[in-house]
Amino acid sequence: MTVNSLTGISGIGPAAAKLLFSNGFKTVQSVANASVDALSNVQGFSTTRAESTIKAAAALLAGANASAPATVKKKKTTTRRAPVKKKKVTAQAKPEKKEAKKDMATKKKDKIKKLKKQLDKKKLKKKDKKKLKKKLKKLKK
Repeated sequence: MTVNSLTGISGIGPAAAKLLFSNGFKTVQSVANASVDALSNVQGFSTTRAESTIKAAAALLAGANASAPATVKKKKTTTRRAPVKKKKVTAQAKPEKKEAKKDMATKKKDKIKKLKKQLDKKKLKKKDKKKLKKKLKKLKK
């Protein structure tokens, strides 16, 4: 027998056939009758590959005996997509100095209005009114 007879097994190419041949598996029948442990000792053959190779060899022999081509279904492999990273939303650029000054001025005005409203209330005590007036003076400076 030659190495070429082993390439008839589904999933076995020339390189794998040479490995099998050099490890004592000289015929398709010897591969079909091999144990998973014996075949997985061959370099490049995991237990999963050994199982599928044994099944493919047996199917090839069964097909040759029945004079019908045997097909071995390969497992579908799915690849997992890497998660897409979302872009971070950055804050808007800092406002220019003039705009920043306007914002400060409007904030100051808002505080003054708020304090004046509190002063207009009739139920405030004298102490509280004095405190609010001091705050107003500080803000107006």
